[in-house]
Amino acid sequence: MKKTCCVIGYHKEIPPDKLDEVRRELEREIGAALEDGYRDFLTLFEEGAGMLFARLLKEQREKYPDIYLEVVLHPGHFDRFTREQWELLSKSNGIKPLCEECRQDYPLSVTRNLIGQSERVIAVYNGQADSDTIYAMDYARTMERDLRIIKI
Repeated sequence: MKKTCCVIGYHKEIPPDKLDEVRRELEREIGAALEDGYRDFLTLFEEGAGMLFARLLKEQREKYPDIYLEVVLHPGHFDRFTREQWELLSKSNGIKPLCEECRQDYPLSVTRNLIGQSERVIAVYNGQADSDTIYAMDYARTMERDLRIIKI
């Protein structure tokens, strides 16, 4: 049976003083997911948790060549990608651009879609009470997903 894991939350550059800690925690969660049989992964390809997640999965492909990574892209982000981000994107297995209807309700519709497709959800959360990540974590709980939280 196919098992899917996604990452949600924190769409900004991770503060430099927190980056190593977040990286270690994401590596640990990805490792746990792989050990638990997860091979399909979903992410919003945005600065912060999404791109870090994609980078870390790319590193795991030598040990787990059957990893499947699908990225969801907001069309307005294409023009801001660096060369390194384009290279990382080229290593994904699937690319899903947001439809116009999804863009109007973004990020909530995309969050619901990612969580709806996933059995495990890794949330990178900065502790802000009004965050979209709070909504996503609540939705994951409502959908009875295996929720793992990494606090920045």
